[in-house]
Amino acid sequence: MGWAFKPLRRAIIATTVLSALAALSIADAAFPPDMTRYRTLSQEVVARDGTLLRAYLSRDCFWRLKTDVRDVDPRYLVLLKAYEDKRFDEHWGVDPFAIMRAFGQLVASGHVVSGASTLTMQAARLLEPRPRSFGAKLFQMLRAIQIEERYSKAQILGIYLTLAPFGGNLEGVRAASLAYFGKEPSALTLSQAAILVALPQSPERQRPDRHAIAAKAGRDKVLNRVAADGAITLGDARVAMRDGVASSRQPMPFEAPHLADHLRREFRNRPRIVSTIDASLQSTVERMTVQESAYFGDGAALAVVVADNRTHEVLAYVGGTDYWGTAGNLDLAQRARSPGSALKPFIYGMAFDDLILHPATLMEDQPTMFGDYAPRDFEGYWQGEVTAADALRMSLNVPAVAVLDRVGPLAFTLELTNAGAHLALPTRDATPSLPMALGGLGISVADITMLYTGIADGGVVRPLRFTLDAPQGAKHRLFGPVAAYYLHEILSRVGLPDGWAMGEGLLRKHQVAFKTGTSYGYRDAWSVGFTPDYTVGVWVGRADGAPRPGHIGRDSAAPILLRTFELLPADKHRPPSPPPGAILAHSTDQLPPSLRVFIRDNIPAQRQQLVSTIPAPSIAFPPNGATVPIPAPNAKDRTIMLKADGGREPLTWLVNGQLIGSFTRFQPATYAPSGEGFARVTVVDAAGRSDSARVRFKKMN
Repeated sequence: MGWAFKPLRRAIIATTVLSALAALSIADAAFPPDMTRYRTLSQEVVARDGTLLRAYLSRDCFWRLKTDVRDVDPRYLVLLKAYEDKRFDEHWGVDPFAIMRAFGQLVASGHVVSGASTLTMQAARLLEPRPRSFGAKLFQMLRAIQIEERYSKAQILGIYLTLAPFGGNLEGVRAASLAYFGKEPSALTLSQAAILVALPQSPERQRPDRHAIAAKAGRDKVLNRVAADGAITLGDARVAMRDGVASSRQPMPFEAPHLADHLRREFRNRPRIVSTIDASLQSTVERMTVQESAYFGDGAALAVVVADNRTHEVLAYVGGTDYWGTAGNLDLAQRARSPGSALKPFIYGMAFDDLILHPATLMEDQPTMFGDYAPRDFEGYWQGEVTAADALRMSLNVPAVAVLDRVGPLAFTLELTNAGAHLALPTRDATPSLPMALGGLGISVADITMLYTGIADGGVVRPLRFTLDAPQGAKHRLFGPVAAYYLHEILSRVGLPDGWAMGEGLLRKHQVAFKTGTSYGYRDAWSVGFTPDYTVGVWVGRADGAPRPGHIGRDSAAPILLRTFELLPADKHRPPSPPPGAILAHSTDQLPPSLRVFIRDNIPAQRQQLVSTIPAPSIAFPPNGATVPIPAPNAKDRTIMLKADGGREPLTWLVNGQLIGSFTRFQPATYAPSGEGFARVTVVDAAGRSDSARVRFKKMN
């Protein structure tokens, strides 16, 4: 009857096996490997090409940089597998041949000669450290099998490469390579690779920065064994063994530390932040600023921002020159400081856009009262009659205040704020006022650099981008391309600082259009400039805001601006050509009558009497805020009538800063929209009075 029980026994055995497998599967799913340590990484901020700019300690205070097989020199992987786990690519987490070998050596010698741990088992131990014991070894074997089921061989190596101990608070091959050799592990020499293969075996006793002789012995042991196994040639091993051993620990990369802090705060949960920084340019700009700051000798610091005009990406960023010094961790590129005269171009640009004046318009630089405010020129004497271009080029104060009076301090402030600039008024309850023309507000280097990219980009401003994955920000038009062209022509003819035109000045790669500024009390020195491709902003001053008598933007900041441009590649684009609507007048008498002389609303008295009986112009159509239908493509007349009430003829019209022409009531103005979008329509009468309306042109179904 025994044969009758065989099927039953087989069924019981099969059921038991299946139950055991099911139990193992359930246990495997219920107790997966704990990947917490692998995910607890040092946060990294890298340049656009992946170069590490700055890393931060992990939450458990280790330098633990995520490392994949593609991050290390292939020779390191050859040495690692040959020394630690020859059959890594074939086994399933546990190597039975290694176990039998280790057991045989233990029986033969009575002590452990070699271990049987595979790289997968070591990865399991690194993920979940336990005191050494037989139970811990068995646990590692089970975990190794689980890991092999879940991850590829490359991913398993990545776990080891990220978590392996290398002495002190260094974990992972990248952290060790940077700390001991000052380089990424992709550039390791054979000798350095062998040191890093040996070090995890005894990370404290073989640390090269503390025990160089022991580190050398460990390296030579690896090279000899791997050469004996044929993984490398004996000749290569001997050459590598002649190399010295680094005996000091290198500092971790520390480029653009202020920007790295800023990005870390913004992206707290992102382990790797890819910035827009050009690593090579950042290094050269930082070295240059450190050299320049050494000349000041009064505790002054520097802030520099370099931006690409087309992409609006920040290519270099210096928030200070001594991060570990007093107040050195303050990001001076983001702190609001008085810009002095550095915002004057935007006052003139808005006036050009509204046809309040032209670069050839005559202005008066003379003692002038604006209510109870009486600005004086920086040099202390008056120029008399000057053109608007010369007034801006020489940074005369009275003409700038007069133009701001016409533009309107509130309108000016709103334009800059709507463009994304963060302006700081002197007090919380302060309102925009005329002293803003001379620096009576605060703005950061980053924001003023952003605004100047708008001049280079035809009057359109976008937010600066600090990470490669940041979307292009919304456009904001400060003024039209005509005004931007005028500003480029004026600022590109600003005189260079004393001595700069000699020697290296003659070899400049860039023709820079720039403006300088000096705040009240000599606290802040500025220079901001642009070429077709790049914009650079420079601030020089003390972090505590203390005065620096005699230090002005032209002498302190402008040379640094020009040196920064010398570090940039040559421009790929040409300077702008005159856009449609630009009035290319070489002398004042070539201008339309309304633009020949700048007129303040309250002077001169005889001019005021002449127009007192005629109200200022007011746009009747299109009214402010209106949506204006665009005529259909097949319409007989595709133009829109522009109408104004009041004003002394002729009335001059412009749209988005482009001149439409001067018209009378017997010759109405018309305009043909080029497409949908928002537009700024402005009318100016012969007395220089103006009105503007913001409208939207829209195709109608």
